[in-house]
Amino acid sequence: MTERLTPGDPAPEFTLPTDNGDTLTLKDLRGRKVILYVYPAAMTPGCTTQACDFRDSLGSLQAAGYEVVGISPDVPAKLAKFRERDAITFPLVSDQDKSVLTAYGAFGEKQMYGKTVTGVIRSTFVIDEDGAIEHAFYNVKATGHVAKLRRDLGID
Repeated sequence: MTERLTPGDPAPEFTLPTDNGDTLTLKDLRGRKVILYVYPAAMTPGCTTQACDFRDSLGSLQAAGYEVVGISPDVPAKLAKFRERDAITFPLVSDQDKSVLTAYGAFGEKQMYGKTVTGVIRSTFVIDEDGAIEHAFYNVKATGHVAKLRRDLGID
């Protein structure tokens, strides 16, 4: 079983390539609150719904002091197509070897259609300004998750 993060844990550091050819490190975001959300695959129906929900809520999330970053095992070129196709306005980072996903407890065994499989576990992490986990949500639903997250964070 993959180890899960809990509030107060240090958020695992990362340096990953982005959809636009840059690299993003968690350290670069220190001093800001970060919503790091994990999704299995760009340009699939559920992941598109979730990304568009974050895109549509970005203004209010940023007004409340949060930066949003999406992470998946997709290659940067696929992430760039995803960003272009759906007008995603926040960074998407690529974790092809799944080492960061594993460190966050977001890659491992999960239930899919009644079977146990190994894969990406749709998750969301709220990281505070000092780099500690404030909230860790595992096995979230693609639809409605952003609205629930906003309620949990007291936004709107």
